[in-house]
Amino acid sequence: MEPSLTVALSDSPAEQLQCARRWLAEDPHKPVEALWRGGRYCHKRILVAYLSSDFRVHSTAFLIAGVFEHHEKSRFETFAISYGPEEPSEMRARLRDAFDEFIDVRGKTDFEVASLLRQKEVDIAVDLKGYTHDCRPGILGFRPAPIQAHYLGYPCTMGKDYIDYMIADRIVIPPDHRAYYSEKIVYLPDSYQANDSKRRASEGEATRVDVGLPLSAFVFASFNSVYKITPEVFAIWMRLLHHVDDSVLWVLADNEIAERNLRREAATHRIASERVIFAPRVAYPDHLKRQHLADLFLDTLPCNAHTTASDALWAGLPLITVTGTTFAGRVATSLLHAVGIPELATDSLDAYEALALKLAQDRSALAAMRAKLARNRETYPLFDTKRFTRHLEAAYVTMWERYQRGEPAVSFAVEPKAANLGVWP
Repeated sequence: MEPSLTVALSDSPAEQLQCARRWLAEDPHKPVEALWRGGRYCHKRILVAYLSSDFRVHSTAFLIAGVFEHHEKSRFETFAISYGPEEPSEMRARLRDAFDEFIDVRGKTDFEVASLLRQKEVDIAVDLKGYTHDCRPGILGFRPAPIQAHYLGYPCTMGKDYIDYMIADRIVIPPDHRAYYSEKIVYLPDSYQANDSKRRASEGEATRVDVGLPLSAFVFASFNSVYKITPEVFAIWMRLLHHVDDSVLWVLADNEIAERNLRREAATHRIASERVIFAPRVAYPDHLKRQHLADLFLDTLPCNAHTTASDALWAGLPLITVTGTTFAGRVATSLLHAVGIPELATDSLDAYEALALKLAQDRSALAAMRAKLARNRETYPLFDTKRFTRHLEAAYVTMWERYQRGEPAVSFAVEPKAANLGVWP
């Protein structure tokens, strides 16, 4: 099984590590040559290269674009190593402007890209893809940089000894789960997830008529990709529709086959097909705008909403989740804590169902939760891009300082006070 499949299907971090290691052992293209052999660079700024195919209109870019813009240019020199398609867009232009250098490497081999990183004497190489679609983990397999980390795009271990660090927080990877990760864990305060405070919804008001929702219905929503919807979770959603009169389920329209399957499954639970409403894919600002029309977001397990969860919270839509047993199943809990509403994170599917039913039947309690979320969005850490960037930079400084002293990678935590980096060494 490909490691990425375990993210959606497995609730065992031990199984995910085992799968990654087996995948690595069977990789016929496994690099064997190390380009960096222990020398130390002495630059005026720390050189950080971000590797991805998603410097474009993509969920990863929606999260991290603001971080690239907020990097302290006097302390960090940043490179985009882009091996994805050239898709002209406002986001692509924004990302190009955010880096000191934007390098398109689509036509280069893994070895050629790695050689480029080594030639530029990159201090820290950050893989934003992991094992997700269009990934190229072989680039860092040549060990082109003294410090190599992976972050954001892949919520699981890579199982590779040449990835030194994984950037996380204490909720998504509790300290007693570190044994399931081949990387050393860097714990950021607040939440591991970057968020862009510049994300904006389309102008104008969306109405329920515009998006095909009943005017008076209670709208349960889940905009996760349909592969995350398990039979157990879907059965809970169907029971909620039974218990809440005049309610509907609003889900993302991924493909016609999935729509037919979900409608058929709803029928087996004695739910009329018209009570499952599919939201077509639209431009990102339009998607943000329509979300406030729902009443309550229902998360999935074993793989939570990630970018989808922060989008809902940014749009003011309360989200209920279950704290799972893997990184991918604990992301929404991390986000809820960072936005000051941890009470919406439950510890079991039974508690999740009970809380959803309670809020659906107590409209005043739900209204109070929406008002709390609206207040907290502006004051809690989740959407404070500058604060997050200072924490991430503090992590990079600690990695760099250990490397300069000739010390191996270790797990460590960034304390909130470290967001003020003080005097540059």
